[in-house]
Amino acid sequence: MDRLRGWPATLEEGPVGLRPLRLADVRVWRDTRVRNADWLRPWEPSNPETPLFRTGLGPYVSMVGTLRREARQGLALPWVITYGGRFAGQLTVGAIVWGSARSAQVGYWIDGALAGQGITPTALAMAVDHCFFTTGLHRLEANIRPENQASRRVVEKLGFREEGIRRRQLHIDGAWRDHICYALTVEDCPGGLLVQWRRARESASHGGSPVEEV
Repeated sequence: MDRLRGWPATLEEGPVGLRPLRLADVRVWRDTRVRNADWLRPWEPSNPETPLFRTGLGPYVSMVGTLRREARQGLALPWVITYGGRFAGQLTVGAIVWGSARSAQVGYWIDGALAGQGITPTALAMAVDHCFFTTGLHRLEANIRPENQASRRVVEKLGFREEGIRRRQLHIDGAWRDHICYALTVEDCPGGLLVQWRRARESASHGGSPVEEV
């Protein structure tokens, strides 16, 4: 398989979109992160290479260079989440392993001002379908702090399985934190995850079980 097929595509579902991360996003990325510092701080890895709150542009340029290099090598899929064509957050599929595993990990964040509109699960469903049906991955994991109820709701409503606790997995907000491992395989998504998500929202809109938006 040609791993360059994994280079991020531009995807759309109504007003929600995914497109490749660009150097030109530097200022809006920086401004959004600074404005959302309190919203993001409890859940973001303590990583000096991509600090949340500095006003300089250098860390972003370094991060984009690293992610684009990994994308060319078939090791990452770095996307911007857009809403109505405007920057709304970031979704990255990383730590891609090929061979007999064909697995990866997904992480995401969204501007707090746009939370509660169903943007994140829609973006994640599109990313999952691209990973499974275009890139050729078999398994995706999302590792989330137990306290991060909003992020847990995103994966749970999309059908990710809870597979247990990973003790002190990442250094976040000044300490080593436990994470819950959620996972999904291609067999869990017959017909595509986005189709399943659409059906769930349509059912809710016609009086079925409510779908809480995140």
